[in-house]
Parts: sequence; structure tokens; C-alpha cells
Amino acid sequence: MHKSKLEPYRPPVWLRNGHVQSVWPTLFRKVSLPEPVTEVLATADEDELHLDWYRQGSSRLAVLSHGLEGHSRRPYVLGLARALMGDGWDVLAWNFRSCGGQMNHRPRFYHSGATEDLHAVVSRALSEHYRSLFLSGFSMGGNLTLLYLAEQGAQIDCRVSGAVTYSVPLDLAGSADVLALPSRRIYMQRFLNDLHAKMLEKSRAFPEVIDVSGFEQIRDFHEFDNRYTAPLHGFRNAADYWARCSALFRLSEIRVPALVVNAADDPFLSPRCFPCDPQILGPCVQMEVPRWGGHVGFVQHARDGYYWSERRALGFVRQVL
Repeated sequence: MHKSKLEPYRPPVWLRNGHVQSVWPTLFRKVSLPEPVTEVLATADEDELHLDWYRQGSSRLAVLSHGLEGHSRRPYVLGLARALMGDGWDVLAWNFRSCGGQMNHRPRFYHSGATEDLHAVVSRALSEHYRSLFLSGFSMGGNLTLLYLAEQGAQIDCRVSGAVTYSVPLDLAGSADVLALPSRRIYMQRFLNDLHAKMLEKSRAFPEVIDVSGFEQIRDFHEFDNRYTAPLHGFRNAADYWARCSALFRLSEIRVPALVVNAADDPFLSPRCFPCDPQILGPCVQMEVPRWGGHVGFVQHARDGYYWSERRALGFVRQVL
């Protein structure tokens, strides 16, 4: 695979800070798109996934996966959707179980290795007329996308042409350690607040399975994943979950062109989230590490409203197709 040229990302001086980059889009970015056509997709275990379709008659479709406690209409999802649609693509943005304002029906919710759900979405997409399918994921959705491609390996449908991912916690254990640092407390607490509300709702529906007593004492993902994520999704403990679901260990099995863009100043990522060893990356994965960008940031003030990450995605897509 030929490597594509890296367009340097040079934000203004006041944006050369990983924390500012990480919060700016959430606070200030607005992206307008036509209202999507929604679909409820049934899963094999009698649950459901909620999909947003942006169709404009294209033969190419991009499937977008959001991040932890995100949803299909976050600004970073809509920003990439707008850029791809401007380049002639149809877009399908989907919500993980329990995300997007719709609680799912099973005790389980979502996790970084729930590739069966992404497979259900991809299978639904491939049932349409599309001749080419491209995947993209942000943060946890990026890990999920890469893990899915690795599991598919050489057996992947020939219409799946590649993927671009951003701010990916390839090393789940290391990223959990980083987010447990006192300096990351503001991020960790926001995640826990959102998850607490969600687990309260689930505990009312499944009191015999989910106990939220003492939730306020949870301080990090070590504790949350040990208590909830691991047992609800069939893992022994948090360490088992992280080891089995970190895309880092499976990158070399990917057999379609895939780009990973992780900013060097990302406040969520551990050093192992920046692999450069060809034996780890394998023949199809390309790693790029801009100096700036934060976590799902890459802010750019441009007349067309595109962020640098969206321009990079378009460049990569045009190269591999």
C-alpha cells in the first residue's frame, strides 16, 4: 500500500494545547445537516440499534462510529458526514446500544470490542446497492472499527474498501491508566456522571442483574469496567476486557487500507497508542501522529467549516479508492 502524503496540521498558537483542542468542538462547534432518515435495526439477541441515514443517491457509503458516551449527532460525526457528503458519499451514522437517547432492551450496553454490532450495521449497509463501503470511527469507535477489520481479516467483503480513524485508544489498559490520573479528573468525572445516569436506568429495568449502590465511590475505568463492563459482556475482569478488545494487538491482521490519526498531545492516550513498528501495524495500517489535535479535536477555522481531520479523511479516501 502506498502511503498518502501527510498534510501538516498547524493550528493557531492558542489551539496548540491538547486540552483546549479536546473541549473546543464540544462547546462551540455547530454543524448543520439535513434531517436523516432513521432506522431501528434489530439484533440477533432481540435488541436494537438506531441508525441515521444520509442518502443522496451515491454508490458509495461511509459508516461512522462515535466515541464513548457519544452519539450519531455529535459535531465530530456530523462534521465528517458533511465533508463526505460534499464529496459525493452517502453516510450512515449509528448509535451504540444505549446511546443516542434510546435505551436498549438488554442488560448489556456497549463496549470497545462489540464488533458484532458493527458487523450488523455493515451487513445492513451491504444489503443496499452500494459498490463501495468505507468505515470511520472516533476514539472508542475507532478502536471498534479497527478491531472489526482485524477480525474480518482476509475474509472481509470486497466492497469494504478501507477505514480512517481518529484519537484511537488502541491500548485500552494504558488509556484507562491515563484517564485515572488526577490531571484527567475532569474528563473521567464527566464520563462517570453520564454512565451513572445510564446505569441507574438499567438497574431499574434489571434490578437482579445491575446494582448501582455505591456507584459514587467509583473513580476510574478500572473500577467501572471491573464492576459493570466486564461481567455484563462476558469478560473475567477489566484486565481481560482490555486485553481482548484492544485493537493494538490485532492491527497486523487488517487487510484493507486503514489510517490511524492520533495527536501527540491527546490527553486520553497512553504511549502504546502510537505504534510505529511495522510488525505491529502490519501491511495495511498507516499511523500518523500530528503534533497537535487533542482528543477528537483537529480544529480548523476555514470558510467551508471543515476541520483538518475531515480534509485528511477525504484525502485518504480519494487515495485508496
